[in-house]
Amino acid sequence: MAEKKTISQKARNKSFLSWIYGNLTCFSQEHMQTFGYLASMLPIVDELYDTDDQKVEALSTYTTFFNTEPQIGSMVVGLTASLEEARANGEAIDDETINGLRAGLMGPLAGLGDSIIVGTFIPILLGIALGLSKGGSVLGPLFYVVVWNLIMYFGMKFAYNQGYSLGSSAVEALVGPESEALRSSIVMIGTMVIGSVAATWINVTTSLNIAGVDIQTTLNGIFPKVLNLLFVYLCWWLMTKKKLSPTVVMLILVVVALVGVVLGVFNPGLSY
Repeated sequence: MAEKKTISQKARNKSFLSWIYGNLTCFSQEHMQTFGYLASMLPIVDELYDTDDQKVEALSTYTTFFNTEPQIGSMVVGLTASLEEARANGEAIDDETINGLRAGLMGPLAGLGDSIIVGTFIPILLGIALGLSKGGSVLGPLFYVVVWNLIMYFGMKFAYNQGYSLGSSAVEALVGPESEALRSSIVMIGTMVIGSVAATWINVTTSLNIAGVDIQTTLNGIFPKVLNLLFVYLCWWLMTKKKLSPTVVMLILVVVALVGVVLGVFNPGLSY
């Protein structure tokens, strides 16, 4: 019987440091944190697999799009490290399982992290720092830099380790009878978050007026935000069905917006 493979503490530390310092590596609108995530998995894959072909195949899992709030999102990296360990030991975990979990968690964790870290914790720290900075004291900025970096480091370390521990205990759920329900629930939550973001942050309105009827007012009475929905669906269709890159889709939206404003279809304040 082959000896069970276990990720060493040294490899996990390298993985964590790669994420904390490089989660925005080669950042672009098309890839976001993809390459930072890939870099954080290099020490894990390098230790678990023996041949170059096995390593390349395992790393190809992490070339898909990824973007989340980096502090709380470190939990996802720890979780997939544990799943990769289980896969290297012969568990029935495939690319679809890992990427489905990543895609399903990155949205909810991003919303959670943005509200807790960006929307609450950072403003509190800045408020304290500004108070300490009265009279030109250097204590304020020093307080913010030191406290933020300490809490960020140890908080992310805790989240990573929790993700790794959770992954070890969640393998059975991911490959067992409840796996489909679990994945469906995660995808559903992610879809709800995306839908909420689309309804809140996208603002597509029309200035069309046909025979004295304000089309936008009519649409609001029938289906509020329906143009938002149509534009989101258009982006999804272009990227999934037509295999266009996010960059090309954004250029298409710019052209549609410009032409629509010139023709009087959209209001000049169109945003997407």
